[in-house]
Amino acid sequence: MAETFLFNVTEEVLSKVSSLALAEISLACTTKSEVKKLHNTLSTIKAVLLDANEQQTKNHELRDWLEKLKDAVYDADDLMDDLSTGVSPRKTQNSISVLEKVSKFFSCSNPLAYRFKIGHRISQIRKRLDEIAADRKNFHLTEQAYINPVENRERDQTHSFVTASDIIGRDSDKEFVIRLLLSNNDDEHVSIIPIVGLGGLGKTTLVKLVYNDDQVIQGFDLKMWISVSEDFSISKVVEKILKSATGETFSHLDMDQMQICLCDVLNAKRYLLVLDDVWNEDRNKWIDLKELLMNCSSGSKIIVTTRSKTVATIYSTMPPYNLEGLSDDDCLSLFLKCAFRKRDDWLPNLVEIGKEIVKKCGGVPLAVKTLGSLLYMKTDEQEWLHIRDNEIWEIDQKQTDILPILRLSYEQMSSYLRQCFAYCSMFPKGFEIPREVFINLWIAQGFIQSPNGNKQLENIGNQYFNELLSRFCFQDVVEAFDGEILACKIHNLVHDLAQSVAGSECFNMKSDAKIISDRVRHLYFHAEDLSGKEFPEALSFKMRKLRTFRYSYKVGPVNRNFIETITLKFRRLRVLVLTSLELDELPSSIGHLRKLRYLDLSHSSRIKILPNSICKLVKLQTLNLINCEQLQQLPRNIGNLVSLRTLYLTSQDVSMRKKGPESFSSLHSLLLYNCDFLNLPSEGLQHFTSLRVLRIYECQRLTSLPKSIKYLTALEKLWIWNCDELNFLEGEGLEGLKSLQSLLLMGLPKMVSMPVGLKETAAKTLKFFRIANCASLTTLPDWFLDFSLLQRLYVEDCPSLSFLPEGLQNLNAKVHISGCPKLDGNC
Repeated sequence: MAETFLFNVTEEVLSKVSSLALAEISLACTTKSEVKKLHNTLSTIKAVLLDANEQQTKNHELRDWLEKLKDAVYDADDLMDDLSTGVSPRKTQNSISVLEKVSKFFSCSNPLAYRFKIGHRISQIRKRLDEIAADRKNFHLTEQAYINPVENRERDQTHSFVTASDIIGRDSDKEFVIRLLLSNNDDEHVSIIPIVGLGGLGKTTLVKLVYNDDQVIQGFDLKMWISVSEDFSISKVVEKILKSATGETFSHLDMDQMQICLCDVLNAKRYLLVLDDVWNEDRNKWIDLKELLMNCSSGSKIIVTTRSKTVATIYSTMPPYNLEGLSDDDCLSLFLKCAFRKRDDWLPNLVEIGKEIVKKCGGVPLAVKTLGSLLYMKTDEQEWLHIRDNEIWEIDQKQTDILPILRLSYEQMSSYLRQCFAYCSMFPKGFEIPREVFINLWIAQGFIQSPNGNKQLENIGNQYFNELLSRFCFQDVVEAFDGEILACKIHNLVHDLAQSVAGSECFNMKSDAKIISDRVRHLYFHAEDLSGKEFPEALSFKMRKLRTFRYSYKVGPVNRNFIETITLKFRRLRVLVLTSLELDELPSSIGHLRKLRYLDLSHSSRIKILPNSICKLVKLQTLNLINCEQLQQLPRNIGNLVSLRTLYLTSQDVSMRKKGPESFSSLHSLLLYNCDFLNLPSEGLQHFTSLRVLRIYECQRLTSLPKSIKYLTALEKLWIWNCDELNFLEGEGLEGLKSLQSLLLMGLPKMVSMPVGLKETAAKTLKFFRIANCASLTTLPDWFLDFSLLQRLYVEDCPSLSFLPEGLQNLNAKVHISGCPKLDGNC
């Protein structure tokens, strides 16, 4: 993981130090000199990191050197974090220079002695890094320019041969793809069929079955199979195609000569070409190759297998075929076939254990084969239990087994994506996780940066999420009416891969663990029940460098001392997840976590009061108080949380008192869930000048929205759901929302008519609109026809709705109307 976390942290610290070195601030002269030396040392170290990463797998001493370096760089990052105390949140989100971040810190109001103390800390870090940097000479490391790291080791070439009787569970997939191949598509001279899915899922095996089917053999004049992998140079691909078509070698020809040969080989033929294992995402390269493949008969087909939805989109002329995992029964059949020589060898007790083992595999055949083969001809029940009870990433595997194959996908990721992926090991297996949680945690850990300050961090995080989604890292995706991903799960095998590549950086700790590496930075603690028990000794030993602490939902109620131990020992935490607390009040020691960016106290149904010390967490970006039903109100100084970007709140009062010009100016997303109040405070909303997302769910007593909602001029998404008493007064409602793009009004039984304020503002911006379960709504006004940018309109389950404006179906939008019986079928 050195190339993932270490390179990115070093780059981030170097950027901070660079700004500090150039800053015209009141540093002592000796301190300015130390800052410049620190900059030079970090620059030297960064230059050799890539070479060190390439060599570390073969050199134990070098791996140890990288770990020492990582410790020192993290300490430097913590020091830079201390220097940024008191920074403006708006400047933070725009990545303004360290000059503005530390000017207050080093102002004349600070004691001179304290400035020298900071200078001494910088000097200590610099000397420590100098010593580590000097040791690099022992390893003969060379400087390398940074390119998105991709390991270019040669992969095994695939082939078209298959023994069909050995394949289990792919009959329906085979028949579907054959129908695609033999169908005629008059719109395309050559049709391209992408088959996409997770590594090890059996894409290549499926295509082998299709390629060797008699119907396919008879349906094409020429068949060609090439294994592409990472090398997508046009000349190499064309050379492979020619060799597959003719059996001859063409490496002695230049590109112009080869393209003439290719035209001759394909001329007047209906061909089938398989491009197996494609990774290239350069559309121009594909266009260049495709042009060379068009001199053929109509009806020719190209099958592309890939792990990337992006590749599938670039190459396809029809919707990609998303290959699914095998059924549980098929997985078990395949597993037993790999584990036993013949059916007569099956032992009932081992078969039962085998059923539990295949659940780890998530329907992926290669994972089934890996674990089944590890147990081949083994009848000792303990060996089977060892495989059942250990995570797949902990089991030794050959290069052709599942994790090494999946790791190829990881190696294709750019550095910024790798650290986000590795951090996924900190999420629970099998749980549905909101997309926002991924993004907010990545932001909290500093994985997401906007170097020029011209992009919202949430937008960058969403881009990262979509990249991982396109690589099949997530499954069971839940999508909203406006196309936004709401939540997903992490595939079990992907989770194992994330833990494997994270190494000691991220650790899933079980309650019986006795020894933990002091180099763990992110900890997920699993225990069955800690009710009334003391803080685990293994956690308190050498764990002061933690940046993430979360525990599983099975831990059970923990006592106050447990929480206080965390807040006093783990002062470097950026992320703290303490869900389902059974405490009436959070300990005031929470205020010691000055570096904290993310605090999750959700589902703590007994908490009534938050200590005012929580308002000392001036770097806090996300605060989750969902399902804290007894929470009476927010602390009086909540406005001091000047970096707060996301607030999820269940409370009996939502009063937010402004404490200064920067109070709430960074708030980006606000969710009010099951809050027990009649009205939103009108005096608060005008401060939320950066609010882009407002969701109000299950607030049963809420009767109206304040007129001050018009001040939310940056609001892009407004979702109101299941608020039984809410109504919009005639002639009022939702005025001034100049940026609104997505609107949900659902489960509002007292809403009789649409908020008229939409007519003046949202008609010019609204793209997605869903109205559902509004029992009293009778009409949609004529001004709906003015929604010129509308892309999707859903009107569902409104039994009293009897009028639609004429021409509504002629909008340049997808209009879906259902569950409205009084419309007499006119929808």
